[in-house]
Amino acid sequence: MDPTEREWLASYDPRAYTPVAVTVDVVALTLRQGRLHVLLVERALPPYQGRWALPGGFLRAGEESLDEAAAREFAEETGLHGGVEAEAALSRIHLEQLGSYGAPDRDPRMHVVSVAYLAFAPDLPDPQAGTDAAHAAWHPVTALDLRPTGRSETAGAPADTHGGGVDGRTGSTEPCAGAGPCEATGPCGPGELTPIELAFDHARILTDGLDRARAKIEYSPLATAFLHHDFTIPELRAVYEAVWDEKLHPGNFHRKVLSVPGFVEGTGTTTDRGGPRGGPRARTYHAGDARLLHPALLRPARSDPSPDGDPPPDPVTPAPAPPARTTIRP
Repeated sequence: MDPTEREWLASYDPRAYTPVAVTVDVVALTLRQGRLHVLLVERALPPYQGRWALPGGFLRAGEESLDEAAAREFAEETGLHGGVEAEAALSRIHLEQLGSYGAPDRDPRMHVVSVAYLAFAPDLPDPQAGTDAAHAAWHPVTALDLRPTGRSETAGAPADTHGGGVDGRTGSTEPCAGAGPCEATGPCGPGELTPIELAFDHARILTDGLDRARAKIEYSPLATAFLHHDFTIPELRAVYEAVWDEKLHPGNFHRKVLSVPGFVEGTGTTTDRGGPRGGPRARTYHAGDARLLHPALLRPARSDPSPDGDPPPDPVTPAPAPPARTTIRP
């Protein structure tokens, strides 16, 4: 090191600046019973004690990178740490940086900047609450009320977000099955939403993560990260239906997937048995070498032009609605 540099560092006092902490938060998504779920933890300590939040924690300054901190927090809350099987499961996880969130008042303790990550993988196990959490659980995305609040009036996006969501849309909501306690949320009546009020600004982060996931599987092969190495086209379609919350036409989807170069590659094998309704055994595939899907598999509701100005490809056709039923009265 240059002597001048060494001398300057020796006299440098970091206490001359207002302290800022850095945390990582993880939007962890997986499919369970054919539905898209997100991992939430119940906070055991203040602030927001007893509230549900995304798994995360403070960066161990001077000891780990942001990516390492996100992987550590994810492993702790999912129980995927230690042992050969846990390491194998972690190797299948897709983990990418989602965005940074730094509003001065987002944490009542001090100015805390959070770097959020998006993670998804197949068949993630039942979670195990970490040292600072009372409980951890997978929650169906469609059961959450994530209507955006506090968004920028000028840009239509979160004012404190960098690299966040695509269009600010949230997952759909669905009513309770009936009166009584809802999953981890408390009492609600028939036909009411089952909102979970998340701690900090985690509802905004989760919304951005869902937007990112829905958009990326249009233009990239990342939907295969929700599946095991070998899969069938119906299993891949189930991923798109769960993430987009949209039923798709099976035949149309099958043709579109096989028309995209490098998206999937046949294994030359079939499943051990036919589908749930009988029929021939399904062919199996694995992820190809494509990094981008061209043409893209657009959501049925999307009609945006491509970034280069070309007209958009035809969206994946939704499944036809069931025929209306007529009640015959006596």
